[in-house]
Amino acid sequence: MDNILTVVDWSRWQFAMTAIFHWLFVPLTLGLSVIVAVMESIYLRTKSEKWLTTTKFWMTLLAINFAIGVATGIILEFEFGTNWSNYSWFVGDIFGAPLAIEGILAFFLEATFGAVMFFGWGKVSPRFHLLSTWLTAIGASISALWILVANAWMQYPVGMEFDPAQMRNVMDNFWALFSGVAINKFFHAVLSGWALSGVFVIGVSCFFLWRRSNREFAIRSIKTGGWIGVAGLLLCMWTGDGSAVEVTRTQPMKLAAMEGLYYGTSGQSLTVMGIVNPDKRWDNDEDPYLLDIAMPKGLSLLARHDMDAFVPGINDIINGVDIVDGDTVNTVSYAERIERGRMAQKSLREYSLALETGDTEWMQRAASQLSVNYPYFGYGYFKSPADAIPPVALTFYSFRIMVGLGSYFLLFYVVMLFLVYRKEECLCHARWLQIVAMASVPLMWICSEAGWVVAEVGRQPWTVQDLLPTCAAISDIPASSVIVTFWIFAVIFTILLAAEMSIMINWINKSTRKDLNK
Repeated sequence: MDNILTVVDWSRWQFAMTAIFHWLFVPLTLGLSVIVAVMESIYLRTKSEKWLTTTKFWMTLLAINFAIGVATGIILEFEFGTNWSNYSWFVGDIFGAPLAIEGILAFFLEATFGAVMFFGWGKVSPRFHLLSTWLTAIGASISALWILVANAWMQYPVGMEFDPAQMRNVMDNFWALFSGVAINKFFHAVLSGWALSGVFVIGVSCFFLWRRSNREFAIRSIKTGGWIGVAGLLLCMWTGDGSAVEVTRTQPMKLAAMEGLYYGTSGQSLTVMGIVNPDKRWDNDEDPYLLDIAMPKGLSLLARHDMDAFVPGINDIINGVDIVDGDTVNTVSYAERIERGRMAQKSLREYSLALETGDTEWMQRAASQLSVNYPYFGYGYFKSPADAIPPVALTFYSFRIMVGLGSYFLLFYVVMLFLVYRKEECLCHARWLQIVAMASVPLMWICSEAGWVVAEVGRQPWTVQDLLPTCAAISDIPASSVIVTFWIFAVIFTILLAAEMSIMINWINKSTRKDLNK
């Protein structure tokens, strides 16, 4: 048992580390590819060499980032087989489909036209080169679509049924995978890449201004990156609102953890800032916060678009209580879910025995009972409701980091666009503004990573919501193997990140000594 728990913990850490490193590169690819495509479109329309120079500069940074992102992404997908083989068996027919489509369609689209984009200057016509640049950007977004569809299915499993004969889930409706959860997740993630890339472009451009180099180039870049970035951020906030509604509907426990909410009320306030009480648990009477500043009725408005709506807390969900349109609705309590999950697992074992003995009538009874209780199959692995509660503090703080920094970057974009159009001299000579812009670049990555922490930590302990917890999804491998590979990957990823940063910084430094204004 100790070895199993160790394997679970280290496998989770390894996957989390790989995902975090991978997500350092993905949003920059998603956003910078669009910015580069827009710049090249301006070049083709204006025939101005200055826009060609600008496009090639940012395309070089895109190429560096793109290569490292591919390397980390391949390792991430292989970990489903090495560390999470039970998960891969249990849902491979569904989860594998969008990943296969991503590999066949999107990845080859990126690879083919990316090669033309990076190496085709002067070898193909300008129009075909521009088409290749746009197809690379579109391919990156399509790649993200299929991966995020697969991830959304893990959080809201639909379009499948469980086949007891195979002891695995099989797909029965492919298009159901494109749920509201999936669509909101896709647009939220991709548009966040636009927002991140806009900050990156502005920060690097302000480095040129700080070095008193290539002023016209920097201003062009800030204007292009700024408009795409602010558009991405505003749309990201809109899709974030849609995601909050979907989470309320499909993962209420995640929402309660995001808010550190244990008992909900009608007209529930939203905690703007707070310190979570580390001693608070679902089964004691401690106050949930040591300190909090709340917005009246804010959570009800965010979650259900109704300022007087009831939003359930952790204890409400555990006890099976919700209120909809003023009426108390009794949902399934966690105690009953655990019991029904165990009944589902028992029915599956009985079905397996009946199949071995050829007892058709017993098989039918077991299959019927399994079907009734299967929606709670995963709860049968838990000893108490506490096992199904996400890490509240980490989810709570990550959500506020994401929202707080997102609000800062909205102000950042407004100020930068105002300055570049109305107060250009101020932006070009105020060194403190340039330093703020450069310092904002790593903050944008923190904001982006915090969003992923909310999405993934908030759904724990599930690999597939309600059906398969992490403790039942792992591979039967020694804990030592996972620990060793964890540190190997940690070293490799750190080297790759350091290499990318070094190459990018060298390229930017060299470019400050060139004339990019014409």
